[in-house]
Parts: sequence; C-alpha cells; structure tokens
Amino acid sequence: MRNHQLLVLSAIIALAGLGLFYYKAAILGLPLEPRERTSVWTVEARVQFQSRDKAARVALRIPESPPNFEVIDESFVSSGFGLTSEGVDGKRAALWAKRRASGKQTLYYRAVVHPGSVSAPPPPPNFPQPPEEPDEAFAAAAEALREEVRRQSADIPTFASMLLARLADPTPDEFARPVLERDMERVPLAIHLLAGARIPAREIRGLQLRDRAREIPLDSWLAVHDETDWVFFDPTTGVIGLPSDFLVWSWGDGPLLDVEGGRRARVDFSVLRNRHGSVEVARARAAVLGSPLPWLSFLELPIATQAVYQVLVLLPIGSLLVVLLRNVVGLATFGTFMPILIALAFRETQLLWGVVLFSATVALGLLARRFLERLKLLLVPRMAAVLTIVVLILGLTSLLGYGAGMERALSTALFPIVILTMVIERMSVVWEEVGARAALQQAVGSLVVAVIAYAVFSNRLVQHLSFVFPELLLVALALMLLLGRYSGYRLSELYRFRALGTTAEESA
Repeated sequence: MRNHQLLVLSAIIALAGLGLFYYKAAILGLPLEPRERTSVWTVEARVQFQSRDKAARVALRIPESPPNFEVIDESFVSSGFGLTSEGVDGKRAALWAKRRASGKQTLYYRAVVHPGSVSAPPPPPNFPQPPEEPDEAFAAAAEALREEVRRQSADIPTFASMLLARLADPTPDEFARPVLERDMERVPLAIHLLAGARIPAREIRGLQLRDRAREIPLDSWLAVHDETDWVFFDPTTGVIGLPSDFLVWSWGDGPLLDVEGGRRARVDFSVLRNRHGSVEVARARAAVLGSPLPWLSFLELPIATQAVYQVLVLLPIGSLLVVLLRNVVGLATFGTFMPILIALAFRETQLLWGVVLFSATVALGLLARRFLERLKLLLVPRMAAVLTIVVLILGLTSLLGYGAGMERALSTALFPIVILTMVIERMSVVWEEVGARAALQQAVGSLVVAVIAYAVFSNRLVQHLSFVFPELLLVALALMLLLGRYSGYRLSELYRFRALGTTAEESA
C-alpha cells in the first residue's frame, strides 16, 4: 500500500471514530468528564380523593412530549389500584382503577424531566370550522376585531399575538370591548376567535419549575399552529415563546383530573431539582431517540464485564504510548507490551511499591538465571525453571510482607509472571551478548515507559473517555498506522549525534 493510500485509510478510520464520538457527546449528551452530573427536575402529582365505598376510577392527564423537555423517568405509586395509560397527541392520561375503595385515597405520579426536547410535538390539527356564534352582535364584534387585528398583522404568529394583547389589555379598545363583555375565559375566547380566522389553536396547561415548590398551580397557555410548527403564547400578554422553565403538562381541553366513585378530588403538584448522572440522562435520551447506544458503548454490558473492559480499553492507549516512546523518542524497552502490563500491575501496587518490588524481583531473578546458566540447560527447561523461581520469589515476598504487616507486598501476586520471566531471560541474554550497560539501559527504559503508562492509566479523564467513548481507540489506531511508516530520526538519535550537526555548521 502506498503512503497516500495509507494516509487516506488512516483519515477514514480517524474520522469514523471522531464522528461517532461527536454523535455520542453532542447528540446523546454522554459526559466528557468523569462523574459529570446534570440538573434534572422531579415533578410529582399527588391525587387525593374520598372514596364512596365502591369501585373507583381515576384519570389524570400526564405529560407526553413536553416542548423543551424530555421525560427520562416515570414512576407511579398506586397501592391496590390497577394502572394503565391511554391517549395520544398530548392527551395522555394515567388510569387507576380499583374494584372497591374506601376511605381517603392517595395516588402519586412522578416524572423526572431534563431540558432538551427530543420527542415530536403533537401533529398539526385540521383547520377548524368557523364556530357557531352565540348571536349576531357577538359575531359582528368578533369579525370586526379579527379584521382590525388582521390589518395590523403580517402572519399567523403576529395575528395571534396581537389578538391576545388586545384581549389582555386592561383598557380594551372599541373592537375588543364588545367581545370581552361575554362571560368567557381568555384562552377559550382566543381559541374561538382564532377558529373564526381558520387558525388552529389549542390550550396547553403547565407549571413553572421552581426548586422545592409545593402546590404549584397549572397555568393555561395557548398553542397556535402556523402551518409549520406550534407557536406558544402567553395569554396574559400575547408574548411569543415558552419560558425555559415552563413544563407543558397537558394539551387540549378536557379535565385534568377525573374521578369516578369518589368525591373531594384534588391534585397537587410539587417540584424538586436534583442532580442526576449525565450517563443515565444520556441513556434515557438514547432510549427516547431509539438510538443504538447499547451497540456503541460498554455501558449496557453486565457490571462484571464492564469492569473487564475498563482495563482492556487502556491497552491500546498504552500501546500507542509505547509506539511513540520507541519509534519517535527512541527509548529501548524489553518487548512491546511488557511496560504496559507492568503499568497495569502498578495500579494495584501503587507506583513506589511497584517499582521497588519489580526491581527486586528482576534482580533476584537475574541472580538465579546466572546460576542456571552454569548448569548448561536447554532453552525450554531453563525458561520453565526461571518461571518457577519467579513464582517462588513473588510468593516469598508476599509471605514475608504479610508477616511484617506490609500488605502492599501481597500485591506482588498481580505482576505478570510470564512477562517477568521473559524480561529476566531477555535481560540476561542482552547482558551476555551486548553487555551490562545495554541490558541496564533497556531495563531502565522499560521501567520509564511503565511509569509514564501508569501516570496515563491513572488519569481519570483518560479512563472515562476510553471507556465511555471506545470509538476514540479508532483515532489511536489511525495514529499507529501513520507512525508505522515513520522511519526518520528518533529524538534520542538527534541528541546523540548533535555533535555532527555542530561540526557540519562549523565546516560550512
């Protein structure tokens, strides 16, 4: 494969990883920092009524696709009552039923909502038919008001806004006054007048989200469809747009609470703001969106499996680090993966104890290896003997440490035994063939890489990003492919031969 083909392949892999990362972070909202938490609102509706010692049926309107919010969790408390739900297009309701109920009854509905709407609003209604007017005088006044507002407006939103403003004016003009003389509430009156202009409108009811608020009343607002989308109006001012803390509870007319077989029914609303894990919020949003998050993340795996992958996803990062330190910096190590595995063991032993125990184990293993050399053994039996000696050294260290009350010494059992055996064998061979200096250089290089890898692995941000966004490993893979073709000078070589450059400059 040519260099430009490798470059294109690396770019495709990196862009795929970054694209998926952007989708999960920006669209689903997965947190970029560990233990990041998001403010959510818990809204509770409490229904109370006095039953009549017979069958009871309770219907409570509950939120469905509230604008600017998403419902990430719902719960119902209804002891002894059967529970179902029905209704669409903003008229969703919870239905409780009981064959025989006596005494005071209390039912709860609780919703956890988070800012950020991901659900589609109710579909646009049909154009309303012109309403039946109560009499000719009202019809004439209503038409005169509509003509006056139409003359001063440009489109449906401005028409509805100006109409509401005129109806809400404390000193109505000659066009609004005859209409307001009729005993009608403001929102139904506005819907009636808009229907006369063939503009679909619906009443919505909702509440202001305030922390630790109790017995919050529902406010009526007006939703007008402008042939494209729903536009919301404050009926008391005509101002367009919902406040950011206004939760739409129900759409359309009809009772909020309907109780059969009971009396003195009432519903109270309470609100509490609390903190919720951003990961849980993102998972709820993914469920609402129908996103394939379970296939794109380890978060849906069993807890035990997640713990395994929390470690495995660090290995590619450690591999990239080794590639950089070996191929770019020029550090010599024993093997490619030995420093990574040693760094993972350091996470359990802690760095200082890990370095001390690792150095002591390798030193004792080298002494034993020197003794085995005199026995002139074949390779495989010699390796098996070294491995056995390493196990004995680790076991003895644990026993002595435990007897001395040094529990850290017990963690030597977490060292990768086979890798330690290979390190001792290779270090011994290098010592014999190249010399003690080269062997020590590679040993120190391996230890330095392990310490750096330990620092990277211990970083909570690295742990979080690699586990929650494993697609970033594609970016690491792309970098490895690019570094795989690098054949230039290493930094250590530039430093080592810096005298040649100085001599060349002086000669020139």
